[in-house]
Amino acid sequence: MAEEDPNAPHGLRLTINDYPFANDGLLIWDSLKQWVSAYVTHYYPNSSVVESDKELQEWWEEIRTVGHSDKKDEPWWPTLRTQQDHIDIITTIIWVASGHHAAVNFGQYAYAGYFPNKPTIARTKMPSEDPSDQEWKLFVENPEASLLQCFPSQMQATKVMAILDVLLHHSPDDEYIGEEMEPSWGKDPVIKAAFEKLNGRLKEIEGIIDERNTNSNLKNINGAGIMPYELLKPYSGLGVTGKGVP
Repeated sequence: MAEEDPNAPHGLRLTINDYPFANDGLLIWDSLKQWVSAYVTHYYPNSSVVESDKELQEWWEEIRTVGHSDKKDEPWWPTLRTQQDHIDIITTIIWVASGHHAAVNFGQYAYAGYFPNKPTIARTKMPSEDPSDQEWKLFVENPEASLLQCFPSQMQATKVMAILDVLLHHSPDDEYIGEEMEPSWGKDPVIKAAFEKLNGRLKEIEGIIDERNTNSNLKNINGAGIMPYELLKPYSGLGVTGKGVP
């Protein structure tokens, strides 16, 4: 869905320009990468320090060989030898646990909370699967009744809706990306300043995403019957909001 291009925004040329996940996600990614770059280069001023850090190397080996033992021999694993290797690896891990997870998780209720969109069970076979003459007759005469027999029961649907509500609910103690500084970061002026820059960028991204959602030229997020894309807005209030990046 994208190709590396140094002349394109964020160094990537998108196959689909009006692609809200990519456009908003790249803003978060770049902000994370700047923060990680400042952190890594402060504590690992050159590549030899990265290579000689025994604990760091054992951590990366454990991720590959224990955390992903089924994939440990794959040729695509990056090496951890340079500052840039370190930055890319850490940025990817943070992104997967924050922006990527938020984008695939917190929008589910808007779709699956209306259970006919995504029924969790079929209680009967599809009408075309070996129907008896009587079953086919009932289907032709009253397809809605056949559909309701196939759908989950009210109790089954309600259970799934309740589970989704719990899964996608922002609680009062949720911590959002770039919001709270770790006490140890505040003790180091360089790291403190880098984190404050991250915090400021994420607040700016909130406004950029709001502005994009009002842009009538972006047909995938603006228009009649089109939902604004807010899954990568960094912050959220309480409840099922469809936004917020923990």
